[in-house]
Amino acid sequence: MATLPMHRLTAVKLNISQLKGALTPSRLLASDITVVLVPENAPSKLPAELPDGARLRKLIGKPGSRNGKVRRACISHQGKACQVLLARCPDPATSFARLDQARTLAGKILEERPVSVTVLLEGFTDASAMATAEATASALYAALAGMPNRKSKPAPAHKLTKLTFAGLPARLDTRRIKAEAGGNHLARWLTALPPNELNPGGYRRHLEALAAEHGWNFRFIGEKELARQGAGAFLAVSQASAERDAGIAHIRYRPGKKTARAELALVGKGICFDTGGSQLKPFKSMLNMHEDMGGSAVAVGLLQALTELGYPEPVDCWLAIAENRLGSRGYIPQDILTAANGTTIQAIHTDAEGRLVLADTLHFASKTGPRAIIDFATLTGACVAALTERYSGVFTNREHLNSTLIEAGKASGERVWPFPMDEDFDQALESEVADVLQCPTTNDGDHILGARFLNRFVGKEIAWVHVDLSAVNHKGGLAHVPTSITGFGVRFILNLLLEQQFMHKLDGQ
Repeated sequence: MATLPMHRLTAVKLNISQLKGALTPSRLLASDITVVLVPENAPSKLPAELPDGARLRKLIGKPGSRNGKVRRACISHQGKACQVLLARCPDPATSFARLDQARTLAGKILEERPVSVTVLLEGFTDASAMATAEATASALYAALAGMPNRKSKPAPAHKLTKLTFAGLPARLDTRRIKAEAGGNHLARWLTALPPNELNPGGYRRHLEALAAEHGWNFRFIGEKELARQGAGAFLAVSQASAERDAGIAHIRYRPGKKTARAELALVGKGICFDTGGSQLKPFKSMLNMHEDMGGSAVAVGLLQALTELGYPEPVDCWLAIAENRLGSRGYIPQDILTAANGTTIQAIHTDAEGRLVLADTLHFASKTGPRAIIDFATLTGACVAALTERYSGVFTNREHLNSTLIEAGKASGERVWPFPMDEDFDQALESEVADVLQCPTTNDGDHILGARFLNRFVGKEIAWVHVDLSAVNHKGGLAHVPTSITGFGVRFILNLLLEQQFMHKLDGQ
């Protein structure tokens, strides 16, 4: 197999600051572009310090205009000309709506290729001003984040390095913004890498480099060790590949000198390319199957964000890294597989490989005794059919956590919706010759049945959340992210852990 040389991600270098003291025309217009944001349904109040205010008030339009249009003007002060962008922002608004408009605004800002931008917020409540500023900064970070590109003559990079806010009532948490954006960028970048770079061996090299950079402990459990541990579900998928480079990556984050076991484990599906196996996918369904490792990329991006924020507790990350290839050694329907926990599985469809590699990976994660496991997987088309690519599905073995999951989705702007996990769904997975069917022969409720299958490999004493990433790719971008590959999940779980106090709610507190 031809392999591309390994490329490294280049971090976004954007300095965020806030104007202190009195506003003056010179300070407001010191950047290449001044952006003026006002609430959607409020009078067109602009500060007296902004030159040519009467013309700008007229330009920004009457209260109640709802098209979100960004208007342009050019003003001057003491012989210096400055471009101004004016926009009305939804207020009150959901986090998603703020981020969605911020994506449009960021695109308009970067069209002018500025080096420096000043953003003035006028007329907002304190909370809305802070939320709008955070959304604007996050959208600019996402738009500046470079994606893999092998063109011989790539487009010139954006030059924006300085972002200044005026009119904020408090200090922005720029550390959180940068860490969150960096984690999302890493998740998107890994997912976008071509499959002849990010094959299992290439993925391992990228992970080893990240581990060295961030001080993580890295261990790779290869196929020989997996065979010794009886991981027949995982190996059924990987055995068709020509290369013997598949395995489970175990990454350990241990802040300070803590050596205690991790109470939180992140698990990700890392299928670097999915042909569908012997039940081969058609052309359009296979075209972007290098993105089938998106769940593992989200887990790694999240781990990076937690590391950069100095998350105080240990975290484990387990990534099931393999390809689902077509080959003479591949598993086929009606094979009986034995997972590492002893469960026998009747294979039905070779394109339901994700639940097989995750089964053994979840079992190994469970054996370390965490209080909670969160897994990420591009698992089912049924979840896309149920929610479209705007939401992702969530499933949990602790029903009381569903309201917290919904709230984290709303607050982060990465929206999720829970699905039922009743035990009677298991009737559709009953096998006459094994402990469980891999999947039924129909696609009815496959997102639910996939979750019920995975539930068998998580210890009952462990709180578990499964994220079926139906929003991993949304044409044209989603929320503040301008690329079709969204990196969905990093913001959601950071909010779940840091704002919703997820780890304190595991036992129904």
